[in-house]
Amino acid sequence: MNLIPIDDPQDPRVAAYLDIRERDLVGRHGRFVAEGKVVLELLLSAGRFTAESALILENRLAGMEGVLRKAPADFPVYVAGGEVMDRIAGFHMHRGIVAIGVRGAPRPTEVLLETLPASALVVVLVGISNHDNMGSIFRNAAAFGADAVLLDSTCCDPLYRKAIRVSVGAALKVPFASFDDTTSLIATLDRLGFSQFALSPRGQTDIRAAERTSRLALYLGTEGEGLPDALLNRLRTVRIGMAQGFDSLNVAAASAIALHHFNQGTPPR
Repeated sequence: MNLIPIDDPQDPRVAAYLDIRERDLVGRHGRFVAEGKVVLELLLSAGRFTAESALILENRLAGMEGVLRKAPADFPVYVAGGEVMDRIAGFHMHRGIVAIGVRGAPRPTEVLLETLPASALVVVLVGISNHDNMGSIFRNAAAFGADAVLLDSTCCDPLYRKAIRVSVGAALKVPFASFDDTTSLIATLDRLGFSQFALSPRGQTDIRAAERTSRLALYLGTEGEGLPDALLNRLRTVRIGMAQGFDSLNVAAASAIALHHFNQGTPPR
């Protein structure tokens, strides 16, 4: 391992880690922060994004040997004591494990869709602006075998530090792409043989009666407002049946139920 001790918070080698929370808001020019042991392991092993370096609390290093073996031999691992690490980050880093990843060039939505297998489940997100919900949806997508997540331009960033953490690294594993025009996306999905369901409390069909086709795109909307009426009017709508007098779920919880229903994985014996 390429271990590099850091005893000065202003050391230019760790400049990318300075004031993490403030830079979460202004962006990192093509980079992102991955936080925690499980997330770092996925960043190093999934192969979708390049890890640039890691900053690890010195008393956490002993338990990281197996994870860090997955990195190239020259991968910089900066090691700092608690006080120095907190001054670098700008707050108490109780997890003690962070890394910088490189986003790379965004993949066009149509290119991503054309790489999917003959049987594919795609999640389409419209207006998901809460990072906890975004991270949870990605976690559910990974758990229930979704092949890709597509995000409209009003969605928040799945590579925001909190979204990655809540997803337990799934945002680094599940392929995703952004799109600008929903009408064009619907046409593309239709051309590629996808059935398209919109999840809504007002859906015409109970989800238990909705059958999975070999290629399916499942649309999810923001909390409260849900999917736009213009979109609901164009697609087949499905609902999750609930107790009388209550008709809505958190979008992350709804995504878990819907993805579990449409997952074609083999059930346990």
